[in-house]
Amino acid sequence: MDWSKSKLSRRKFIRLASGAVVGISAFGIMGCSKGSVEQMTSLQNSSGETSSDYTPVFPRHEAYGKGIGAKPGRVAWTHDANSVKWDGSGYWWDLSHFDEPAILQMTQKGIATLAGVTTAKEGWDILFKAHNDLCGKQGGYSEGQKIAIKANINGAAEFDDDYSGRSHHSYTNPVALKALLISLVQDGNVRPENITVFDVTRIFPDYMQQLCQDGVTKGVNFVSRINGVADMNAPIVWTAHESDVINYLPTCVTEADYLINLATLKGHDYGITLCAKNHFGSFINDYRLRAPQQAQLHGNVSRQKMGDYSVLTDLMGNYQLDEKTMLYMFDALICPSGNTVDITAENSTWKQAPFNNSFTASLFFSQDPVAIDSVGADFLMNEPTVINNNSALKNNPDVENYLHEAALIDNAPSGTTYYNGNGTIIKNLGVHEHWNNPQEKKYSRNLGKAEGIELIYIDV
Repeated sequence: MDWSKSKLSRRKFIRLASGAVVGISAFGIMGCSKGSVEQMTSLQNSSGETSSDYTPVFPRHEAYGKGIGAKPGRVAWTHDANSVKWDGSGYWWDLSHFDEPAILQMTQKGIATLAGVTTAKEGWDILFKAHNDLCGKQGGYSEGQKIAIKANINGAAEFDDDYSGRSHHSYTNPVALKALLISLVQDGNVRPENITVFDVTRIFPDYMQQLCQDGVTKGVNFVSRINGVADMNAPIVWTAHESDVINYLPTCVTEADYLINLATLKGHDYGITLCAKNHFGSFINDYRLRAPQQAQLHGNVSRQKMGDYSVLTDLMGNYQLDEKTMLYMFDALICPSGNTVDITAENSTWKQAPFNNSFTASLFFSQDPVAIDSVGADFLMNEPTVINNNSALKNNPDVENYLHEAALIDNAPSGTTYYNGNGTIIKNLGVHEHWNNPQEKKYSRNLGKAEGIELIYIDV
């Protein structure tokens, strides 16, 4: 299929309470549009660049680290061009701009594909079991167990206690969050009252809470900087960072049995912000509005050079944050070039295929925190709309330092011995590499190798 010349019209969606049903091939999905990375070989982006023109910013190297998950190193990517209907006017987050049934279907297909099965119900069961197996436990999700979802609400209530959400900056898409919650309840058999959505540095907009606490998801809890409680028995112990304040994990994390990291794919003032940096909103200190700044974390991120110790890698390996996380996701429905820019159609419509000057209208799923952030870095670094509006990212390979530290954590380039915050040396966090080019978007496992990343594309 030539994405540079066509745009699919979404088939009429029949909502399935029991989950999305798809057929899975070795490298893609059948029963939707058979969209896989294997079909990207002849693609061009809207600027006409082909794979032979590609000069990567990130140096090429073999896959570092070892993939983890039910399908080790797998990243599932669902895309429905018609799921976002915004014309660029008004607030980006207005609920009328998004096709809720389509985004639920994208979520269900992503969960199924990540697990290598045909329904989201089967998928959740396999993902829970795979996570528990990695942690030395048996079985899947048990009734009554608690799940905490880390959202990224950074663009809301940035400067005051505003509950309206009336910001042009980026934060977790409310419809993507609702779809995840519905799938957890309907397909994962998790009771809403056992789910908590949190970001303890920001405030969840009232309209988002109302949307996500309605219908089958009534009873879901929200924890913000207003009602977050610090667990005084769970301070973050940094491997090498010196903070003037003590930073505590919130009780919604320490009391949870599982975590889901729902990050946003977007540029940042310091280059990129993905699943690792999403945890800048996962701790509490004496300045709730600006906890990461109070902890002096931004200097470490903004001045990163290859071979430096990274606080992001430290957070990725924390015994509470890492060992409880059974799913990593990107909300990639609308992806702006930066975190402090007003979102417009101009800075959020992407040129590379399959977007072709449209919104990204995508979701990403993985059980490997290094793999999904590696894929996110490739998308951001190779998107003209992003790099042409983000000087911190453009031609700056140092933004991936934390990924090298994480993938090579057993012998980190910085020479740091990373601990999990509970006295144990970290041996593996996941696998890191880069795609072959922006048109084919193939990684090692897509090319038949035994180790590396596998990117599975599902055109819904």
